[in-house]
Amino acid sequence: MSKKRKYIIPFVIIIILTAGYLIADSILFDGVKPKVINVNGFQAKYFAKDNLANKTAVILIGGGQWGDYWANEFANKEMVALSLPYNGIEGLPKLPEDIDLEYFENAIQWLKSKKEVSSEKIVVMGASRNAELALVIASTFTNSIKGVIAYSPSSVSWSNTVLPYNSSELKPSWKYKGIDIPYIPMEKLSGNVSGKVEMIDYWEKGLSKTDLVENASIKVENISGPILLFSGSDDRVWPSAKMADMIEKRLEENSFTYTFNNIQFENAGHLISRNPEQKTDIRTGKINLGGREFEYEFGGTDSGDYKAKKDAKMKLMEFLKAM
Repeated sequence: MSKKRKYIIPFVIIIILTAGYLIADSILFDGVKPKVINVNGFQAKYFAKDNLANKTAVILIGGGQWGDYWANEFANKEMVALSLPYNGIEGLPKLPEDIDLEYFENAIQWLKSKKEVSSEKIVVMGASRNAELALVIASTFTNSIKGVIAYSPSSVSWSNTVLPYNSSELKPSWKYKGIDIPYIPMEKLSGNVSGKVEMIDYWEKGLSKTDLVENASIKVENISGPILLFSGSDDRVWPSAKMADMIEKRLEENSFTYTFNNIQFENAGHLISRNPEQKTDIRTGKINLGGREFEYEFGGTDSGDYKAKKDAKMKLMEFLKAM
């Protein structure tokens, strides 16, 4: 065999394998491939089909696998989505504390400039603490955000110290133009001799600080669009159903004029925002406190969570269709 032929054969094999991979990938992949965005001071993945115009856009607060999953789902329904992380990756703050809302403002303004997006149909969506943040964003940027979807929400803003891996110095979680978003100051979660922590007791203690709750309450009445809340009645991570009721009460007291739905699922826990197509039997999580690992409960049951996820997705899509 000549040297020339010796080198050509492997090269041809590589080309064939690469072409085969690309063909298989195009056949098997049924989603919308995102564009990586790193402009205007924010990082994100942008999901949109070609040749769209004036569509509903959803910003997935927190990004990651969760944000990418939902962004792809929305894009497949002829909407636009932005999976938007804000900490924990290169180029962004290491910890979720002192997070400046101008970061999200930059992302919103960029999104409004896209021909695919209707500036009157931009929605924010988050789960757990990112639901807290989604509600804060919507109540701050009232001229831009026209709807909120919040899974396992909070009715108040919390200090940075609610997450054990944050710094020990008390700080706001969120701020805007150098001003702290009012929050409930919390001591760091601590362990015990049992090896298990009751997470919900920690948050209930915070909500018992009635003198601080009013000041830290998210001004949801300022939101310029419909609000959709999902929570599990057996959420054992934090009292999301109770806080959803607090949000509802505040909206009623302030004569909120937009559509509002406070949907609570029986036998469901904290993880109802996850992929509705996947069943799971994970009922507990692990958390490191002071160098020791502790177990905590998510709440709910396998069947309760699965039903909640399926029902919530259906209602979520109906909500967005009506935008």
